[in-house]
Amino acid sequence: MSAPPLAKKPRTSTPGKNDDDGIPVPETTTLDYVNLTSHTDSFGVDPIPVSWGHPDPLVRGPIICTVRHSSQRNAIGAHSGSYCIYTGLAVAAGKLNPDYVPNLKLTRPVFQIGPHKSWSDPKKVASIDPFGHLTTEVYGAYLDKGFDIRPTIAITKAHIDLPETREAVAAGRLIPDGKILMPNGQSIVSKAAIEPVWYLPEIARRFGCTETMLRQSIFRMTNGMYPELITRPDIKIFLPPIGGLTIYIWGDPDTIPDEDIELTCRVHDECNGSDVF
Repeated sequence: MSAPPLAKKPRTSTPGKNDDDGIPVPETTTLDYVNLTSHTDSFGVDPIPVSWGHPDPLVRGPIICTVRHSSQRNAIGAHSGSYCIYTGLAVAAGKLNPDYVPNLKLTRPVFQIGPHKSWSDPKKVASIDPFGHLTTEVYGAYLDKGFDIRPTIAITKAHIDLPETREAVAAGRLIPDGKILMPNGQSIVSKAAIEPVWYLPEIARRFGCTETMLRQSIFRMTNGMYPELITRPDIKIFLPPIGGLTIYIWGDPDTIPDEDIELTCRVHDECNGSDVF
């Protein structure tokens, strides 16, 4: 189940406007026809290159997995995990314009994370995009040219009200400081919502199999849901149809890498369905 090399076309470039920055012109896909992905001889595909693990985000390249740039898309799957189905429903019901592009001007992180050395090691970062929260900062030139690139990490602040914390404050076991813990028991935390972005070669290595075996297994066990796993071996990025994760940080996020400061981590595995499944 292997696919032959795909036919590519030269990158579109406008002299004097695009040559200097090296960013190609976005090719917008018209939605008046259905583009099948089950064929191995797709003509004109020219995905934006991705050099996974490169420390420079511009050299690494943006992750493009939106429907507007089918020929330049460099990831298999769709944004929002399993919730991408609701996008399709909204478009089918006429409630969402399929050409809609969100305004990302207010999506910059409210606090800084990284960069860290691990971001440039493909064996350490393989299931998230370490630059997924910096879309407007590092890929602003792509956005200005009309590329539809979505963040895969959202970083913000949040208030959390835990019954256990209120009880501990009432009992005197916790003393509110007015900065992290409020007198009413609420916690002021930093929050990161993360969408999975898989680098298939490293995911396969971690599971002790070949990339080909990984692609074939996912393709078969999803009843052929993603034919590009087979037909597009040139695309190494996969946005799987699974839920993401949320991180809540109590305290200063800047101290997380400091090994001299004690760090407590609690993992909560949420059940999204019946235990019998």
